[in-house]
Amino acid sequence: MQALLLTAPGVLELMDLPRPDPGPGEVRIRVAACGICGSDVHGYTGETGRRIPPLVMGHEAAGTVEAVGAGVTDLGPGDRVALDSTVFCGHCEFCRTGRENLCGSREVLGVSCGTYRRHGCFAESVVLPRRGVYRLPDQLDFVSAALLEPLTIALHAAGLGGAGPDTRSAVVVGCGMIGLASIAALRARGVPRIAAIDVDPARLVAAARQGATETFAAPPGGDDRGAGQRAAEWAAAASADADGADLVIEAVGTTASVQTAITAAARGGRVVLVGNVSPRIELPLQQVVTRQISLLGSCASAGCYPEAIRLAATGVVNLAGFGSRVAPLTEGPEWFERLRRREPGLVKVVLEP
Repeated sequence: MQALLLTAPGVLELMDLPRPDPGPGEVRIRVAACGICGSDVHGYTGETGRRIPPLVMGHEAAGTVEAVGAGVTDLGPGDRVALDSTVFCGHCEFCRTGRENLCGSREVLGVSCGTYRRHGCFAESVVLPRRGVYRLPDQLDFVSAALLEPLTIALHAAGLGGAGPDTRSAVVVGCGMIGLASIAALRARGVPRIAAIDVDPARLVAAARQGATETFAAPPGGDDRGAGQRAAEWAAAASADADGADLVIEAVGTTASVQTAITAAARGGRVVLVGNVSPRIELPLQQVVTRQISLLGSCASAGCYPEAIRLAATGVVNLAGFGSRVAPLTEGPEWFERLRRREPGLVKVVLEP
């Protein structure tokens, strides 16, 4: 089968690889569409250490069932499906309590981090356990369905932050794919006022399309607590007893963006950390402690696919609105480079094997 193989940091090559066979309890999917995640781009450069070559990356995918392994009786060839990129054991305490994203045996499609290597979906076919495969309704095309995975991450983060109609205001820092999905998730959960912060004006326009009621520009590079302060003042204007946003979702993962998020939060507010570009950051500890701000790490998603599929199928969330470009797998190296260079206005690229 044809696959896009990361052979060295910054080097992607189209190669013929053996087509994998499904084992017991597994399903082989013919990949129809796979989105390039920001984590793939940062892994492609080698900066995160979570895409160690050689590796087939890609985890935001949808396609059709090609073959099933022994014991799989409720899916068959031709069934249209979306894929959960998290592979988990299914029987540990975390899995039994609906926290499979914390499974000690957890692996992620398209990730190689030293402890494991699991090829992903920038290929014609991929194999994964049946528990990670979800049927698609007819109204969802494959390109849109490939973007369900980012939406599940956003829904998980919104849930951890307690987002709902009683959340007076929320701020999203970083309007890449996860940030835009977070705005859509907050809107779907009934949050009435949502602000977005980003350095790219085009991304702020996209944020407004997804439901942000206010946007704030931050300067490229460096710490801009000014944007966070403006967002805090915007949130405080709607309530006499607030001095910032009840909930902030941080979707970048740098010192500057986390400090901006903390500045935007109200006393007693919650900051949910989703972005993880930087392995380490500098934390304004005194600000967090004296204002009693809760910092919550949000890892992937857990059990969010049914909600994501429902929101997309009913039109509450328009997944098609997230896609910037759709291209064949053969053009993958070019699009990775364009994303690495942060081409203005380019948010999401979906590759079709």
